[in-house]
This record gives sequence, C-alpha cells and structure tokens, in this order.
Amino acid sequence: MPHPRDQGSQAEEQALRHLLAQGMKLVERNFHSRRGEIDLVLLDAGTLVFVEVRSRNNGIFGSAAESVTRAKQLRVIQTARHFLQVRKEWANTPCRFDVVAITGRSNRAIDWIENAFQST
Repeated sequence: MPHPRDQGSQAEEQALRHLLAQGMKLVERNFHSRRGEIDLVLLDAGTLVFVEVRSRNNGIFGSAAESVTRAKQLRVIQTARHFLQVRKEWANTPCRFDVVAITGRSNRAIDWIENAFQST
C-alpha cells in the first residue's frame, strides 16, 4: 500500500499533467508559508490559479472535493495572499482558486473544479 505522501505526490503530478494539457503554465509547485501550502500555482490565460489537489482512494468518507473544507479554503486563501506579497511580480494579476479532486486507486478519475471557492 503506498504511503499517503507518495499518493499525494502522484495525485499532484497527475493534476499538473492534466492542467498543463489544458494549456495552463506552471508558475510554482508546493509554495509554503507559515499559513499553509499551495499545491500548484499556474497561469491560465492571464489569470493566476491557486490549485488545491485532493486525492481519495474511494468515496466511503466523502469525495476528494468534499474534503476541501472552509477551514482549508481559508488557509489556501491566506497562503495565496502571502504568495502575492512575496512574489510581487504577480501582485496585480487576476486570481482564482481551483480544486482538482482525484478519486480511485488504479482508474483515477479527475474532477477539475474551476473557481471552486472565493477569497471573500
């Protein structure tokens, strides 16, 4: 059975490949601050996209998308604000928050939710 961190890394890699195939450009992976972490930061046609990647083997305890609670959303938002303060070149770029939810072990289904939550 894979270690949860390995599973998370595989999910992030799968999500990144999916988003790059949609024409997005990678800005940064695994941005850390004391507020939290953002899995992926990408550029989509002039919009900076902060992506939370969630993975579940099955839906017994709820879907991967449902695991992005409001508390998690707030941590991502705070971390995104810190990103924009530190990476000043992106400070005036429009932003959005997406979730990529991946469910399953072998046949992993990707659910890309654009504009999954707002910063307000």
